[in-house]
Amino acid sequence: MRSEHRIIDAAGNRAREGLRTLEDVLRFSLDQADLLRRAKALRHQLRAAFEVFPAGLLQAHRDAAGDAGQHARTPQELQRGDVRGVAVAAGKRVIEALRTLEEVGKILDGAFAGQMAAMRYEMYDLERDATLAFGCAARFQPRVCVLLSESLCKLPWMDVLRGALDGGADMIQVREKNMSDRDLIARVEKILEVARPAKARVMVNDRVDIALASGADGVHLGTGDVSIRAARKLAGTHLLIGASTHNAAEALAAVTEGADVCGVGAIFATQLKPDRSPCGVALVADFIRHYPQTPHLAIGGITAQNIGQLIAVGCRGVAVSAAVCGADHPAAVVAQLHQALSPHPSQQAAT
Repeated sequence: MRSEHRIIDAAGNRAREGLRTLEDVLRFSLDQADLLRRAKALRHQLRAAFEVFPAGLLQAHRDAAGDAGQHARTPQELQRGDVRGVAVAAGKRVIEALRTLEEVGKILDGAFAGQMAAMRYEMYDLERDATLAFGCAARFQPRVCVLLSESLCKLPWMDVLRGALDGGADMIQVREKNMSDRDLIARVEKILEVARPAKARVMVNDRVDIALASGADGVHLGTGDVSIRAARKLAGTHLLIGASTHNAAEALAAVTEGADVCGVGAIFATQLKPDRSPCGVALVADFIRHYPQTPHLAIGGITAQNIGQLIAVGCRGVAVSAAVCGADHPAAVVAQLHQALSPHPSQQAAT
């Protein structure tokens, strides 16, 4: 029995299994048809490349029962934290299997080995794009995000912060455009001291460097800021990355680059950006229809009085600023929004 054929058979099985696993995770956990298409194309390329071997030849050299590696598993191989971990492991398995196929293939067929090398380089890019598309491992769907700007606060900003957290805000975005870097870092650190015990995530508006220096949970990027891809080169998938989207093209770009949460708006007229024309709830409905797995935050003029329009189209999270910062009782406003977005007990039972 030629060991080369046995190795090719086993490595080919690993590569196909890894690609199929990656396909399934991409298909059901991400909203990106392009990544799925690329994974499927690689699997078909692999199958076609194996036609160089006579039918049944590799199977004739297979000996699963006598495989010394079938019981040599580490505890880590039996654990996956989430589907993101499954995708990452599958991608690495495919790359490793392709390398084996390339090296051993050089003994049997140089053209086959060359095909494996070309596929390995394609897989490097697919692994990169899939990993970035899954984004931060801490990705979640916020319910109420409060954009905290001292200039908009009717009460002292710390009182507004505490009230927002008491009301149930699960994300705070620090939006201070005119602070020095030193003061902004100090502000974020103070907010973290209060928000962390409340289990709320803290995002910094615009500034990846400030988010990293202060220890914040993430950064929110506007359409004029650095790209998500550029931010990942600085922070990897350590930070949550939010992205502003105002139309279908911006939404597609943000999701494709791996935004962890997309701000969608402006939905209604907003004091924060009075020059931006409201888009209406149809923009949120369209986003949810195209990207049901991507966390979102409807933004722009949202209040307890109009949030029902958003809930009617399936909205799961909102970002608010003036409605909370300018309120006499911030906790009450956030609590109203939070309660409105809370699933009905019958919905929870259904899920």
